[in-house]
Amino acid sequence: MLTLNIQPHRNQPMPVPFPPSPGKIQPLTFVLVHGAWADASFWDRVAAELRRMGHAVHSPEYPGHGGDPNTNVTHSMLSRSVADYIVSHGLRDIVLAGHSFGGTIVQKTAELVPDRLKRLVFMNAFVLKDGESASEEFPPQAQSFFEQLRASSSNDTIMLPFPFYRDAFANLASLEQARWMHERIQPEPAKPLYEKLDLKTFYKLTTPKSYLYLTEDNVMPQGQPNYGWHPHMSSRLGLFRLLKSPGDHMTFVYTHPQWIAWRLYEAGRD
Repeated sequence: MLTLNIQPHRNQPMPVPFPPSPGKIQPLTFVLVHGAWADASFWDRVAAELRRMGHAVHSPEYPGHGGDPNTNVTHSMLSRSVADYIVSHGLRDIVLAGHSFGGTIVQKTAELVPDRLKRLVFMNAFVLKDGESASEEFPPQAQSFFEQLRASSSNDTIMLPFPFYRDAFANLASLEQARWMHERIQPEPAKPLYEKLDLKTFYKLTTPKSYLYLTEDNVMPQGQPNYGWHPHMSSRLGLFRLLKSPGDHMTFVYTHPQWIAWRLYEAGRD
């Protein structure tokens, strides 16, 4: 078996077990949904690797992000835009994957296009309970911090200060890498983060699900039973495929796209 060694951090080798020939890879169609403080370009390097493996990859942008200056958006606008993209491009049998806040968009998009889905993949992504908002998943201190940032904005957005971003979102990055990533983020429209979502239909879906857990992610508290990506939120999926990988919240998508692409493939394949 061919092994490709790439360096995650501290010069520890990370083997990526590519099969001996491209014919062994099951071609998939991925729709990749980014999270907060990101735009569709977040997936560029991972998407390129997935395409090299023979997959079709789409990473739609949603309102209030990328080049859209309108920050007065709702959660339904975001999920509807992704569903509309899927329908307008005639996509079927798709692996719909979301990162971070993108998990909430995956949940609502899945309700809108259930017949077009092959599998749902959540990568350190929110899996909200019915009637819950993303903001409620943070501990009280973090909630207060975000509310202060929201109140200090002039257009109902939240911008992450660099010290917080560096330690919470990019804790495995070098200082130079963290600054490079932070320079590319924009203030996040706050309203969708605080909207309570009706997810009754989502929890009736029988679509197969996977959870990819990046184990060194410091955005959510580690080891606290009432918070965190896994098992706190992942367990809400019921029966699901679990994959684990080194990685923090943002860095490896940029520094180790081959590894993230392979793990997404493992999460999405039959």
